[in-house]
Amino acid sequence: MTHKGRIVSAVALTALSLGLTACNDGEDGAAVQESPSASAPASPDPASSDAGSESPSADPSEGGGAPAGGEVAAPGTKVKVGDRAVVPFSYGTSKKGTVAITVTAIEKGAEADMAPFGDKAKGMTPYYIRMKVENVGGTDLAYSSLRLRGKLADGSPSGVILIGDLPGKCASETAPRGFVTKGASYETCSLAATKTDPIAAAAFEEGDAYSDSPVLWTN
Repeated sequence: MTHKGRIVSAVALTALSLGLTACNDGEDGAAVQESPSASAPASPDPASSDAGSESPSADPSEGGGAPAGGEVAAPGTKVKVGDRAVVPFSYGTSKKGTVAITVTAIEKGAEADMAPFGDKAKGMTPYYIRMKVENVGGTDLAYSSLRLRGKLADGSPSGVILIGDLPGKCASETAPRGFVTKGASYETCSLAATKTDPIAAAAFEEGDAYSDSPVLWTN
């Protein structure tokens, strides 16, 4: 499916709302929301605003390495690409459980890959955060979707928020129908982009416990 790109400037909340309306108005498209600066806190991603607002709270103690077995990773935990981290997860108001995320790669794409997002994406470099998601709790999480954020080396946001994906390059997959039992898994990809420094980390920041202290995967 070909995605027709659109870009929304994050200069005001009203502009963000207009971007959401256009994106969800039956169009087959993708959008980029460029933050005022990479050093400023990233605006909430409207594409996932209904997918992680009710995550169960995790242990608020500081993290510092990959959790053992099925232990839930504390906010602020830092692991390496290839490591597995267990986190509480919710989707909408009815699907709640625990998943294990293994980031398998953070791949740099080519600027030309951003063509579906339009002329305003010129100068942006895409990064593909590839991951495996496993159902640890054995609850019904079928058809849910999970997204990781790209971060710079110092943990700051990239300054660009993407709505959509790049089929053939980095497609965001939903959990399959059988993602309802312990051990069920699937693979997906989160798209990130930057105009400045490289994306060097992937962050899980869904739910109140992780919004300010995400779990980070780094190379």
